[in-house]
Amino acid sequence: MIRSLLAGLLAFSVAGTIATPAIADDEPAPKTIGLALGSGGAAGLAHIRMIEVFEELEVRPAAIAGTSIGAIIGALYAAGMDADGMRDLFKEFGGSALDPFSNDDGLDIGLTDLLEIDFDDGSVLDPDGFFELVGEHIDARDFADLDIPLKVVATNYWDGETVVLEEGDLFEALKASMAVPGLFAPVKRNGKLLIDGGTSNPLPWDQVDDHDIVVAIDVTGSRNPDEDESPDLADLLFKTFEIMQQSLIAQAKRANPPDIYIKPELSGIRLLYFDRVDEILDQAESGAGDLRDNLKRALEQ
Repeated sequence: MIRSLLAGLLAFSVAGTIATPAIADDEPAPKTIGLALGSGGAAGLAHIRMIEVFEELEVRPAAIAGTSIGAIIGALYAAGMDADGMRDLFKEFGGSALDPFSNDDGLDIGLTDLLEIDFDDGSVLDPDGFFELVGEHIDARDFADLDIPLKVVATNYWDGETVVLEEGDLFEALKASMAVPGLFAPVKRNGKLLIDGGTSNPLPWDQVDDHDIVVAIDVTGSRNPDEDESPDLADLLFKTFEIMQQSLIAQAKRANPPDIYIKPELSGIRLLYFDRVDEILDQAESGAGDLRDNLKRALEQ
């Protein structure tokens, strides 16, 4: 009797095992996203609105590549800071003495207001105060501390070649990537003299193009003759740098376009208008809508 019962239970167990459907080995893996955040000075605060889109859709990029302000926003995101935290950080920076271009009267401060600053190191501005502020908000100091892999793009002054930084001192890499010639001092690293990555690769989606969906955010802005018919010296210098970057991006798009390319309609934003966070994010709203629609569509395909 007992022997028959055991035999029946064993047969039932084997039958149940055979009848249980196995998980399909060929089920597609979730799509990975490579996010490229471009150079553009204060207009790059628009990247924060794009980060909000990722948060709204509850997706995260598998890797990030950034140039200049794009590298800074990318580093904050990779370090675990959310979009609200970024917004608060730049509001604190834009309203402080650390930003020599912010003022209570809403007056434009031109390049000539900074000429009394020492030029001995090849710059007129020192970014250390900003990075001290950043250091109060994130724990990461090394690339190894980041939650998301990050590539920071700079340019070697000596040969003009793009230099991709992805290990070692994080803040040093960011200083190199944002070293706009004439404003911030170049950074010596590994035998190279590094300047702003926007001079060679202002929107580095080629550094994350090994992912299923490549997203590139272009914040180089636009110029409108109806708004500013007579640009001053600062505008001519900085906007010419912007034109150069737009040309590089257009050339890269023709050769190897990203899956999703977003360019928010940004105008009237000078290079160092970091005291206009809300205005910049408002201008980025239409671009955020485009990103949301395109990203949802790409993830559903």
